[in-house]
Amino acid sequence: MSTSPLLAEKIVAAIKSVVGAGPAVLHEPSFSGNEWQYLKECLDSTFVSSVGKFVDRFEVELAAFTGAKHAVAVVNGTAALHIALKLAGVKADDEVLIPALTFAATANAVTYCGATPHLIDSDVRNLGVDAEKLREYLRNHTDQRLGQCVNRATGRTIRALVPMHTFGHPVDLDGVLAVASDFNLALVEDAAESLGSYYHGQHTGTFGKLGTLSFNGNKTITTGGGGAILTNDAELAVRAKHLTTTAKVPHAWEYRHDEVGYNYRMPNLNAALGCAQLEKLPDMLYSKRALFERYHAAFSRVPGVELVKEPEQCRSNYWLQALLLDVAQSDQRDLILKATNDAGLMTRPVWILMHELTPFKDSQRMDLSGALSLAQRLINIPSSAGLVPIGL
Repeated sequence: MSTSPLLAEKIVAAIKSVVGAGPAVLHEPSFSGNEWQYLKECLDSTFVSSVGKFVDRFEVELAAFTGAKHAVAVVNGTAALHIALKLAGVKADDEVLIPALTFAATANAVTYCGATPHLIDSDVRNLGVDAEKLREYLRNHTDQRLGQCVNRATGRTIRALVPMHTFGHPVDLDGVLAVASDFNLALVEDAAESLGSYYHGQHTGTFGKLGTLSFNGNKTITTGGGGAILTNDAELAVRAKHLTTTAKVPHAWEYRHDEVGYNYRMPNLNAALGCAQLEKLPDMLYSKRALFERYHAAFSRVPGVELVKEPEQCRSNYWLQALLLDVAQSDQRDLILKATNDAGLMTRPVWILMHELTPFKDSQRMDLSGALSLAQRLINIPSSAGLVPIGL
């Protein structure tokens, strides 16, 4: 047994040396730009629902920032992933490969399609899908039949692979793209947490057939509630906008819907907030990186724990700063969580793994030793951009 109280005390002291005595929440939004002006403009226009100039503007500016050819704004990141999976061809009784180490929304979106999550392991080096391990697993547990990847155990088609960029750190996209290609899987990126993150110079969410973003109140920028679908395929972009606008056929007055659609379009009011937030995004990314550098210096003096940093040749948005305990200290996680929260410093463990949640306990899964190790050792610490104001 390690000297756990001493480690907890050192972690509390290291966090306080960066953010002050507290209290400090895990992540809060920053409204220091044109938010009030654009919201008033939107209210004055009376166009507060899914039609209005801010929705169109937000999509154009989001596409420009990410480098995607098309962006379709929707009500939240889960809705974005649901529609992206449908557009990628996921159907009822299919299986979709998702990391066991993810937020429940990833698995939920799969089930909305009538499909089943198939849980895969994570790489401790980048917190994302372990591509090498996945390749070996698929080689031993699937067959290729008529150009489809079929699970030998269930007989179901494995239709898609959904890598998730954990805490904004890019996954091994070269590896997962190769697996997707070799095993005939549609690649749909869950980039909910990684706006402003780049893999080898290219923005996350733009590598697969489709990618998705989230603008929840706890994300790097927020629209209150909101998400987006990214794609370079013009036809898919048109389909995405049609499906998320209740599949209504354009007409001057007639209400005709040509298929089952979804009322998922982002309201203009939320998009107005998003436009103001996008203007400040470079500043917020700067502050988050500066916060990482301060934490990195503070924790370099604390043995038994390291600060998670961006993978090589990648640039992370550092959405949530994360500590990774040494394996020998993994039994100290809850003690550290209690000590930090008792000190007014909001910290959180990583999500409960998907197979440990009731809805997904019977999901097919590979060996999850990497994800299990990470779940025992990861701790998120205060990460708001406002903790390091611009210019300091």
